Amino acid sequence: MTALTQRTTGSPGVRRRDRQHSYWWYLVPMILGTLAIVLLPFAMNVWYSLFQWKGGLAPMRWYGLGNYVDLLADSQFWLAFKNSVFMIVGIVVVPTLIGLVLAAMLFDYLGREFGPKVAATLRAMYYLPQILPIAVAGFVWSWVLATQNGLLNSVLAVFGDSNPPDWLGNPDIAIYAVMLVLVWLQIGYPVVVFMAALQRVDPELYEAASLDGAGWWRRFTAITLPQIRPEVFVVVITATVGALKVFAPILILTGGGPEGSTVVPSYYSYRNFFELSKVGYGSAIATVMSIVIFVIAGILMWLQRRDAEGKESA
Repeated sequence: MTALTQRTTGSPGVRRRDRQHSYWWYLVPMILGTLAIVLLPFAMNVWYSLFQWKGGLAPMRWYGLGNYVDLLADSQFWLAFKNSVFMIVGIVVVPTLIGLVLAAMLFDYLGREFGPKVAATLRAMYYLPQILPIAVAGFVWSWVLATQNGLLNSVLAVFGDSNPPDWLGNPDIAIYAVMLVLVWLQIGYPVVVFMAALQRVDPELYEAASLDGAGWWRRFTAITLPQIRPEVFVVVITATVGALKVFAPILILTGGGPEGSTVVPSYYSYRNFFELSKVGYGSAIATVMSIVIFVIAGILMWLQRRDAEGKESA
């Protein structure tokens, strides 16, 4: 009977291998989706970057690495690349720092003093800009920052400022106005992530610290920050990638102007693709930025893994 059962069902090792092989079928849709949506378009983009091409039915002329050589000498590209640093500040640095403080205050102070419903309501309000269509948010902020009859300048005029700034038309301050909008759009994301992370922190840690006389700031630095460090890495990685790809706010608010002061690589690539009909050059810009994003994301993920391994070994 035992031999018959083994012949019918197979040995345990065989059954285990069969199950392991069957798991791969669940990965097939993801693999096909990655090939169709990510790898194939990226390969085509790299291929187009080796040509001078105006798109459509225009002839493609082999240019090799010429587009990349031209890119190195393009001052507008380097300005766009420099503006990516401002995007990182506006999407990663400032929202993450503010989000840390807000999440800790909502969880450790307001939630205790006024109840979890108040904290949940405020959290939803902070997250609201994230779910607004970017076109709606952009047009709202275009009205807020408008030079004539804009909300912000109207408020400044009430306080006696007869010559308010041209927020989106002055090359010296337009990039900072865009950063303000990006902070407003992004701030809800880290707040929600960090508050979710704080749910797994043992409340007794805060109670013990309070009994020992630790104030809010001491609890924040000694308990909150170390406990949610993995989530901080997640926010920094995802927000950095988003900052390097930012496009819609620039398109809606400034169109890369004034005088190219707010242009970013994604918008510069778009402009070469569709406005200047320089498909090969636009592809080269997109390829370079893709490589930059892959490298930066890889470095951040490596730092996150090393930090996690250091905590486990400790």
